[in-house]
Order: sequence, then C-alpha cells, then structure tokens
Amino acid sequence: MVTDFPARNIALFIDADNAPAKSIEFILTDLANYGSLAIRRAYGNWKSDNLKQWEGCLCENAIQPIQQFDMTKGKNATDMAMTIDAMDILYQKNMAVFGFVSSDCDFAPLATRVRAEGKIVVGYGERKTPEAFTNACTTFSYVDDLGDDDEPRRKTNPVDGNTLKGDTKLLNLLRNSIEACADEEGWALLSRMGHSIRNQSSFDPRNYGYKGLGDLLSAIDLFEIQKNAGGGANRVRDLKKHP
Repeated sequence: MVTDFPARNIALFIDADNAPAKSIEFILTDLANYGSLAIRRAYGNWKSDNLKQWEGCLCENAIQPIQQFDMTKGKNATDMAMTIDAMDILYQKNMAVFGFVSSDCDFAPLATRVRAEGKIVVGYGERKTPEAFTNACTTFSYVDDLGDDDEPRRKTNPVDGNTLKGDTKLLNLLRNSIEACADEEGWALLSRMGHSIRNQSSFDPRNYGYKGLGDLLSAIDLFEIQKNAGGGANRVRDLKKHP
C-alpha cells in the first residue's frame, strides 16, 4: 500500500454494474493513501433495480452518477462510456492515479493504456475478476472479503504459512524481487522490494489476509526479517540463498 504521495490527484471510475456498493468506504479510504480524490464517477443504468444498493452512498461520498441506458437487452454502454471518459481525463487533466472498480475483464486494455502513460492504476473487484484485468493494474485488491457498509474491514483469515509456501507463483515473485533489490549480503530493503513487485504484478498482501508485505513474509517463514526501531519490517533476505 502506498502512503508517500499525498499531493497526487486521483480519478476514480466505478462500473456500478459489476461492483458491490458495500466496498466503497474501503476503496475511498484505500485510494486516499495515494493522494487526493479529485474525480469520483460511477457508471450504470440508474433506472435499474440492480443498482438500488448504490443510491444511498453516491451523495454521501460525493460520487457523480453517470447515466447509461441499456441499448440492447443483455448489453450496456457502461464499459464504453467509462473508457471514453477515462481517456479524456488522461489527456485533459493532471491525474497521477486512476482507480478502476469493476470485475469485468473488458477494462484490461484501458488499464494497460493508462499505465503506458506512466500513471498508477489501482484496481478493485471481486475474486471472479479475470487475471487479464488484475494483472493490467499496478495493484489490485479484492473486495469480496469486506465487512458491512459501516465497517469497511476484511473478514478473511490470513492464509496460513504452509499454504503460502505451496504457492510457487507467489514465492517466485517474492524471491525474484528480493534478488533484484539485494545488496552484496543479500539484504533487500522492504520499500524497494515492494516497488519492484508493483512493477511486475498487481500483487497486494491484503488479498492473502495480511496488512503489509512484511507480515506476509514473516508468515511464510522462509525469509529473514530485520526490523527497524519501531518494530516494523525494514529489510529482508532469502534464507534459501543465505541460510
């Protein structure tokens, strides 16, 4: 999670047809870590009963509803409208961070294009979201595991260490990032490691039930963690290479 860019402007785009309203408090709180939420828009057919869940939180959270009628049965114009607006803002406004809320893989090309312009892309969606979209984002957080509207917290228990050790893809990502950032003694600063990971994937330790990268590394128990004076993880090295 990023906490050192308070001056950056953020544009948030919500595909209300493919996102649960209960996730909005978590999303707004999380995005605030990246900077200032300058633009907040939610797209959908607001005449549809399917979006009733969103009505109460739009005004409360200063989110602008953008009406899109269903042109054809079974289809909607939300995806196209969101994409056009996002591209307009990309070139017309000074936005450093783009937040996309959807579980629809149709937004993968949009996320890829926005990242190509050097922007941070933060995605949110349900666990059914295809990897094509999650991997296109700088970071992607699942919102299935949140509490109720007035309690935006995760209910999921942390994934146990043995299960994490069996996740080859995760271990390769962590080990490659450590190696890329390590000094001559094998130590890698956690901050640099996190930056390296974000450049490779949409990894978010909270998707595994952990607050931060240091907590997840400690649970795996295959890495040596060195803590700072405040008790938080500061740097790490791979015990496989430095037993």
